[in-house]
Formats: sequence, C-alpha cells, structure tokens
Amino acid sequence: MKQKQILRIVVTGPESTGKTTLCEFLAARYNTEFVPEYARVYVEGLQRPYTYVDVEKIASKQLELEQESLSRANEILFYDTFLVVTRVWFEVVYHRIPEWFENAVKSHLPHHFLLMDTDLPWIPDSVRENGGEMRQQLFERYKEVIQELGGSFTIIRGSEDIRRENAMQAVNRLLDPDLHARY
Repeated sequence: MKQKQILRIVVTGPESTGKTTLCEFLAARYNTEFVPEYARVYVEGLQRPYTYVDVEKIASKQLELEQESLSRANEILFYDTFLVVTRVWFEVVYHRIPEWFENAVKSHLPHHFLLMDTDLPWIPDSVRENGGEMRQQLFERYKEVIQELGGSFTIIRGSEDIRRENAMQAVNRLLDPDLHARY
C-alpha cells in the first residue's frame, strides 16, 4: 500500500509574530493537523534556565511530534515552527550545533515555509527573550538558513486578517498552482 503524500508547510519566524495563531487557523481551515511547538511547553515547565542539552531534547521531541502528526494529517500538515528556529537557537545561544542536527533538518525539510515578518508588536511573556533589534536579526537569519537549505518560502506580513489571507493564497498555490481559490 502506497503511503499518502502530505504537503508539509511550516509557519515560522521570530517570537510574537502570530505563528501559533496562524497555524491553528490554517489547520482548522484545511481540516487537518498541525505539529505543535514543543519548545514553549518544555521551557515553561523548567524550574531553571534551559541548557544546551534541553535544546537538544526539544529538537528530538519536535521530530517525534512531527511523526505523530503526519499519521493523522490529511492532504496537508502544518508546523508551528521547525528545526530552522532550533538551529538558529543553537547558533545564537551556544555557538555550536549538535553533530546529528544538520542531517535531521535536511531529512525533514518541509515543502514550504510561511516566514512571519516582525511587523506585529512584540508582546513579552514568560519565555520570550528576543524583542527589539534582535527580533529583526533573527528574522533575517531564519530567511538565510531557509535559503541555504534550498527551501521555498513566502514572507507573511500585515495584520492578522491579511496574514491569514496571504497564507491561504500561498497554501492554495502549493495545493494547485492553477486553482488559487480552492478553500
């Protein structure tokens, strides 16, 4: 029996750019699953600062969640972030990346990224740590890493409604390049 082909689309970008909100919307709109962001849950549960080993555990668990979600997805699987963010996290905080990590990123590369711009206000919370100029620097680095990996992407900007519309247009083009108003 042939395994169904799932279109894998990552919603990614800096903190406080509406990734989770957009991912949840898209999954509901297209009647499918999404891979939740594990980092937030993990870091919120710590009673201490996170470590390099913690970030490795987060990356491994994110891969597990992907496999679980793939088995339940229909035509599309959305991701509330991806290992590109974790890779940059390793670079920025620890200045090194685990040996196994690059192969994991390349072997799980999605079909497309929806890269969230920083034009929404940054809202601090208990785990966010990169507001201000760093937020824009991270956006640029995520874009560079996606390009280095040969990934295709669409930059999503504007108000929440405009972001939804632009994201749906990008998804519809991927589903059927000749039919732009599928859903």
